[in-house]
Amino acid sequence: MRTLPLVALPNPIHPPRPPIPIDARAADHLRYIRETMESAAEFTAVPGWGGVAMGVTALAAAALAARQTTSRAWLAIWLAEVFVAVAIAASAAATKARRANSSLFSGPGRKFVLSFAPPIFVGGLLTFALFQLGVAATLPGIWLLLYGTAIVTGGAFSVRAVPIMGLCLMALGTGALFAPAQWGNLFMAAGFGVVQMGFGLWIALRYGG
Repeated sequence: MRTLPLVALPNPIHPPRPPIPIDARAADHLRYIRETMESAAEFTAVPGWGGVAMGVTALAAAALAARQTTSRAWLAIWLAEVFVAVAIAASAAATKARRANSSLFSGPGRKFVLSFAPPIFVGGLLTFALFQLGVAATLPGIWLLLYGTAIVTGGAFSVRAVPIMGLCLMALGTGALFAPAQWGNLFMAAGFGVVQMGFGLWIALRYGG
């Protein structure tokens, strides 16, 4: 009997896949390259002139807080300064990012925020706890240390001046922890005021705005 040759028949269950269009593959490659560049880029929307403005308001807050006779009134002045500083920083950073056609919450901006936020959150919790315990004199050192830590960790994704500024703030916070309590406003004026203004000016002149 003659044997018929075997013929490969198409698989009815798994039909051949259509080829991927070249333009689709090119779009995937471009998307990957863009995401890689964004993750490796620096967060350059740190506000320079905004930092100078924050330093000015911090000096005014330090002068006003030094005149208060109760720890509650002293704390209220500095908490008000926190809200003022956040408003200045957010608006200045958004303006700088918009000029650079970038986003505050994508790529390095998101990493900066996620690294910056935890020490600030811890600082808020410690502020409430320490004030309730009646040891508000430790707050200047705690604030400077945690704000400096936030700047260092967030600054790992930004320009070199930012983490250097954070280290300066941490050094002042260390000094404030062991200095006499009446020096607290001076340390905060030096950190939140002078250091913030100095590095803000450096960033503004060297990295634009």
